[in-house]
Amino acid sequence: MIRILGKASSINVRKVLWACEEIGIAYERSDDGPELAQNPNGLVPMIVDGDFVLWESNSIIRYLANKWAAHALLPTEPQRRAEVDRWIDWQATEFNSAWRYAFSAIVRRNPAFHDAREIEASKKQWTRMVAILDGQLARTGGHVAGAAFTLADIPIGRSAFAHVEAYYERLSRRPAFLSHGRNGIE
Repeated sequence: MIRILGKASSINVRKVLWACEEIGIAYERSDDGPELAQNPNGLVPMIVDGDFVLWESNSIIRYLANKWAAHALLPTEPQRRAEVDRWIDWQATEFNSAWRYAFSAIVRRNPAFHDAREIEASKKQWTRMVAILDGQLARTGGHVAGAAFTLADIPIGRSAFAHVEAYYERLSRRPAFLSHGRNGIE
């Protein structure tokens, strides 16, 4: 059984928990552990698999899919695998970078992120990234890396904006919103 270190409220810890559930991996989770000292960044999540300790959420989910041979989530065929890897990497570099400043300013209310121009630039970049994702989903007709669910859907599918998600779900219970706000799509 692997151990997952980090609070379940962390978006990156939730990514690892989701991957474990999809793959069917038995795990236990704790908020912290002595292994946290092995991460020079001092961040979670981390996993402990026997004497192996790994940090960085995208590396962790790839490791889990590889170790448990979850080929439906992480294909072995090079081109299909590259497609999944591309979107996982895009999430970590482009997608996350786009919203980081605005998220830190608006949601976390971090005083170090107070520049109105930077907030606006972050919002614009976020909108551009969401448009890229929207276009990809329109092309695939299903999921990020193709028609079927893959490991790429886990990093991108977790919401960094829990309150916005909850708001959208509340609106989705209103018949008029279902008819007009979601363009009649339930």
